[in-house]
Amino acid sequence: MASLMHLLLPVAVALGAVQLIGGYSFNNCIAKPNLNGKNVQCVNRKAKTMVAIIKDLPPSVVNLTISHNPVWHIPSNSFAHLPNLQYLSIDQNKLDVIDQLAFRNLSNLQSLNLSLNNLPQLNPLLFENLNNLSFLSLMNNKLKELPEGIFSNVLHLETLVLRKNHLTNFSRIVKTVSHLKYLKVLDLGSNNLTSLSHSNVSLPKSVTNLYLCRNNLYTLGCTLSFLSGIVVLDLSYNSKLPAMAFHGVNMSSVKMLHLHSTSVNVVEFLKISNMNTSSIDLSGTGLKNDSLVREVCLLLKRRHIGIKKLELGDNEIKNLTSFPLSYCPKITGELDLSRNHLKRMICFNFLNRQKHVKTFKAEHNLLTSLPSCMRQNMVYFKSLETLSYRYNRIISVSSHAFYHTPNIKILQLNINNIAFLDRKALKGLKRLETLRLDNNLLTDLFKDTFEDHFNLEVLNLRNNRISVIFKWTFQNLRNLKILDLGGNKISQIQPSGLDGLINLSKLYLDGNNLKTIDTSFYHVFQDTLTVLDLQSNQIRFFTENLNSPFMNLSKLSDLKLDGQRPYGLTLLPHTLFRGLYSLRSLYLTNNKIFHLAPETFDDLTSLQFLTLDNCCVGVAQLQPGIFKNLRNLTKLVVENMGIQNFSKDVFGNLTNLRILQLNRNVMQSIPVDALESLPTLNYLDIRNIPLTCTCQNNLLQNYTVHHPNVQVVYLYHLRCPQNRNQSFYNFDTKVCYIDLGEYLFFTTAAVIFLFTVAPLLYVKLYWKMKYGYYVFRSWFSEQWSRIREKEENCKYDAFISYNSSDEDWVMDQLLPNLEGNGSSFKLCLHHRDFELGRDIVDNIVNAVYSSRKTICVVSRSFLRSEWCSLEIQLASYRLFDEHRDVLLLVFLEPIYERQLSSYHRMRKVMLKKTYLQWPGSDCINPPQAQELFWNQLRRAIRTGSRLEREENDNGECVAPENKETKYFENDFDENSYLLP
Repeated sequence: MASLMHLLLPVAVALGAVQLIGGYSFNNCIAKPNLNGKNVQCVNRKAKTMVAIIKDLPPSVVNLTISHNPVWHIPSNSFAHLPNLQYLSIDQNKLDVIDQLAFRNLSNLQSLNLSLNNLPQLNPLLFENLNNLSFLSLMNNKLKELPEGIFSNVLHLETLVLRKNHLTNFSRIVKTVSHLKYLKVLDLGSNNLTSLSHSNVSLPKSVTNLYLCRNNLYTLGCTLSFLSGIVVLDLSYNSKLPAMAFHGVNMSSVKMLHLHSTSVNVVEFLKISNMNTSSIDLSGTGLKNDSLVREVCLLLKRRHIGIKKLELGDNEIKNLTSFPLSYCPKITGELDLSRNHLKRMICFNFLNRQKHVKTFKAEHNLLTSLPSCMRQNMVYFKSLETLSYRYNRIISVSSHAFYHTPNIKILQLNINNIAFLDRKALKGLKRLETLRLDNNLLTDLFKDTFEDHFNLEVLNLRNNRISVIFKWTFQNLRNLKILDLGGNKISQIQPSGLDGLINLSKLYLDGNNLKTIDTSFYHVFQDTLTVLDLQSNQIRFFTENLNSPFMNLSKLSDLKLDGQRPYGLTLLPHTLFRGLYSLRSLYLTNNKIFHLAPETFDDLTSLQFLTLDNCCVGVAQLQPGIFKNLRNLTKLVVENMGIQNFSKDVFGNLTNLRILQLNRNVMQSIPVDALESLPTLNYLDIRNIPLTCTCQNNLLQNYTVHHPNVQVVYLYHLRCPQNRNQSFYNFDTKVCYIDLGEYLFFTTAAVIFLFTVAPLLYVKLYWKMKYGYYVFRSWFSEQWSRIREKEENCKYDAFISYNSSDEDWVMDQLLPNLEGNGSSFKLCLHHRDFELGRDIVDNIVNAVYSSRKTICVVSRSFLRSEWCSLEIQLASYRLFDEHRDVLLLVFLEPIYERQLSSYHRMRKVMLKKTYLQWPGSDCINPPQAQELFWNQLRRAIRTGSRLEREENDNGECVAPENKETKYFENDFDENSYLLP
């Protein structure tokens, strides 16, 4: 079948019978799999022009990302062939020129990101056709001003980001966006604005978020009502902005104001401002003085403001002993004291009357310990639900450290130096749901540590120094769903160490020192565990006969065993994954496995993702049937496995496979039938594979270029290993359409047959073959060399064919009676008329075709003669094939039919023609018989040689009987001299 395709494909293409459909592999882009080619990324390419990057993208693309490329220019109509584009990101390139019509035909575009480029200016009509644009980012460019009317047609714009440019004219910006009635977010941060002065035109009423951080504002300079609709106003890091800039400005709608690192005196600001908000960010406003805090709180209280969120970060607060938050209005939401200089936190004494705080954060401080809070007259903060001490320097946590906050649900103690966690440190937190203790220095965990946490759902202990999980440690965590123990030094899990985790769904044990897989897994987590991470441990197996530790994990869907240290798994028991019928993802990378048994994955019937990247040693021999039960697999990663052979027997059952990553292997060819056995494949990565550019891969080349459903990653950059200047996708395959092997096979077979049969033919059919040769030679000579003469212009009346033993009769009887005695016949005889020096066969052929008749003088010697047989063969050929009556048979002696059985041509002539018998000169035959013989022979010679045809009664054309040649029937009776 493949050979037939080789032969027919170029012919069909040449005749226009086949129309090849281009695939969707791209020169510089990759379409994200499983999204039907609608999401495309063109990242980190060397192409310097936009056309080179996107020219081959199809019109169906909806989401396009072009980033980290050396592109500096976007010409007109660059995206005209992508009318369905809705999301376009051209960020982190080298853009400094965009033509006026660059975005023409993108009427469906909703989001455009041009961030992190070098744009110094924009064409006024650049966004003219983007009628549906709702998001535009020009962040981090070199814009100094916006052309007037640049946003005149983007009427649906909702978010405009102009952060990190060189804009100076705020008035022009306002004028440019004033007509955008749907605009909600305007980001002008990190520019060179000095004031908000503007002309009579104001911001659209729809704008609610205005970001002006990191400018050079020294005043607002706007009309009093300019900010009347703003909800979120960021003026942070304008170091010269004073409080008086807000005098008289209507800020009644502002709900969140950021004044970090400004010159605004908060007390003065609150006195002159009409801002009436429940969320106040006073971070970085210099409130390190207790008296200032007290005054601020009193001012807020006079306004009868209930505070939902108060941020006091970055104020260099050191001491909370007498912190005057009791003077503030009731705080019912979040209190944030992060990024200060706090060193001690004694049971929230500083909060005093603020018992309704729900969230407290003291992150990025200098706390070193959390003391015990179990004492008499303790103030309880029963409303507190979230408590965070992240990014401190806490070393120890004493017993009952959170006794005063019994209703905490989320406790974050991660990213500290906690080496000592008292067994009773977390005592009393019966409502705790999430506990973060990761990135500390914990070495031991005990049963008492979590005895009250029967409502805990998430426990993160990652990156500590735990080495042993003692028995009953998690016994009371019956509602725990996520347990993260990754990045520790765990080498042992004692019996019953995981008991109690009856609802655990996700268990992370990666990056530890486990040498075996705990057998308790299959009886503790039978119906709950879905994720098990065991990567980067020291697990190894030493026998193929292994009772699977996962046997009863009926709901496990994600299993990671990759990167076992220091040598990998090396041996993978074929029974290891028994019982994992629900597993969907399996990771086995970096394991140096020596052998994968064909039945290894037999039970993984629900598997959808399998990665074997760099999992084997040297050349991996994937056995036929190894993936036979993985019919639900959608993504297979077999990179850098040393695979030499890719066959249908190995991959043929992956009927739902969509993504296949084969790069960095060593196969030199990939059979197309193996790829065609993957009917749903749409993403194929074959980079860094030494695929030969030979006829062995000509069908693969056609498949990769023309398959309409399979994207071959960076196909047009794949090179031929023997010639790096030659691309795989277009190497010459013309010679491949001639199957030399097939031709050689049939040629060899024919030669062998010939040498086998030739000796048999030589023995059995020597004379017939020789006759055939001369017949063919005569035909050939007649076709190419002889110019037929008309019958009346024949050189001789008759050619006499006879044997030399009958020469006396010919010379004494035949010659005198036909050329003498008054006869005018001219005869052709061998010894007299053949041309000297000419080939005997040519002489015979010439004699036959130069004579009106051929007279064969038949005797027993004639029949034994090779040359006589040739002569009658040639004459009979002329008789039957040219329809000429040119042959006369004269029998010199009686010859019976059995003696003629091997002379087929002569018998055929005798069945059609009457022949002459020489009467002889004995006493039996009367003297007048010879005279009658010569008369009949002369009359036969004179008879015309052209056989005329006439129609019979049925309208069929037949040769009429030659009345002249049947002359003996009228002249002789049954005793005539004709043979019976």
